[in-house]
Amino acid sequence: MKTNEAVLDSCVSVATARKTNVRWIVITVLFFITIINYASRSTISLAAPDMAKDLHFDSVTMGYIFSAFGWSYVIAQLPGGWLLDRFGSKRVYAWSIFLWSLFTLMTGIIGLMTGFAAIATLFALRFLVGAAEAPSFPANSRIVAAWFPANERGTASAIFNSAQYGATAVFAPIMGWLIHTWGWHSVFTVIGALGILFLLIWKKLIHDPKDHPMANAAEVDYIEQGGGLVSMDQGKKSGAKQEGPNLKYIKQLLQNRMMLGIYIAQYCINTLTFFFISWFPVYLVKEKHMSILKAGFVAAIPAVCGFVGGVLGGIISDFMLQRGCSLSASRKTPIVLGMLMSMTMVFCNYVSAEQAVIFFMSLAFFGKGMGALGWAVNSDTAPKQIAGLSGGLLNICGNLSSITAPIAIGYIIQATGSFNGALVYVGIHAFIAIACYLFMVGEIKRVELK
Repeated sequence: MKTNEAVLDSCVSVATARKTNVRWIVITVLFFITIINYASRSTISLAAPDMAKDLHFDSVTMGYIFSAFGWSYVIAQLPGGWLLDRFGSKRVYAWSIFLWSLFTLMTGIIGLMTGFAAIATLFALRFLVGAAEAPSFPANSRIVAAWFPANERGTASAIFNSAQYGATAVFAPIMGWLIHTWGWHSVFTVIGALGILFLLIWKKLIHDPKDHPMANAAEVDYIEQGGGLVSMDQGKKSGAKQEGPNLKYIKQLLQNRMMLGIYIAQYCINTLTFFFISWFPVYLVKEKHMSILKAGFVAAIPAVCGFVGGVLGGIISDFMLQRGCSLSASRKTPIVLGMLMSMTMVFCNYVSAEQAVIFFMSLAFFGKGMGALGWAVNSDTAPKQIAGLSGGLLNICGNLSSITAPIAIGYIIQATGSFNGALVYVGIHAFIAIACYLFMVGEIKRVELK
């Protein structure tokens, strides 16, 4: 009898167990690895003024070098998404971290070269960094879809997405100091080594929901009941042969008006991103005549505002959803308000005081952060069978701007001798993103494949 009572008590204890909160540890890991990810992307922007001076690069040459990352990043999106769906997020992401860190580390050797050899090698290494980083954001989106119920997904997506601003806030002053003290080569060495070291944390703390040693059944049930895809990567760790996603599904996604509107808006929103992570430090040095050291610290101010806006956008979106607003209204409201604020960067063309420039850039970066909910929308809309491939397609469309924006801005600066036209170019993209979400996207809902 006592044995039966003990068994019954044990069952009741398990049934009423308080759920763990390991999903927030997982999103914290995603936040920090995305900070390192964006730091590796933006190393070249702070190094650019001294690099261009040492290697005799003009604005157009730098524009093409800035774009090298984007070419491969876009090309590798669909293969990266397919790999994620085939082998799972943990394995593919680990290789991605190692390779992008290695290629970043190697970029420091460019200082030993001159002329065309320097241009070609630098372009090639940035190209390889882009290819290696291609699976990162689709993997973030897949991990959030697996670990979070729908009513927490906006906040979770905003946390990892806001890391792009955290990267600038944390590393811009550090990189500015490194360049000032040790030269522009040093930033590539430090950021590359940091990424390789972070692999140890990744392997320890990232697992699938049902396999995580720290997550209990109550948390997994809570996630699953709320719409989390907790079984997404089950059975993929062995690498056994599986049928890859049907690429014909891409046609269905591109023919869907809602998805097409989301993709165009993501392109426009990312144009703002790539202005900030490529040309913004150059703008501070060339247009506002700041030193590299000062530009590193000043660039951190808008970045902090972008980080706060990024987290706040997700919180507002989930708060609206929890209070009974529709999914469409909950996602669109922060996006539209954020893009309206981003357009204020154009006011920098009409002020000269440093404080005013910092204010308007900070407001624009705050708005860009608030409006950057494209990955939350992807988690809400991606067909469950091809979550990685769908994320890869979103990232292709969004990161076409990583090719076009740096080159277009380089030509604008070369033709006009100032950044005024560049800020208008970026502001117009924020306006188009608003129009897409208001007039094209319609109801936000998960796509069902035919």
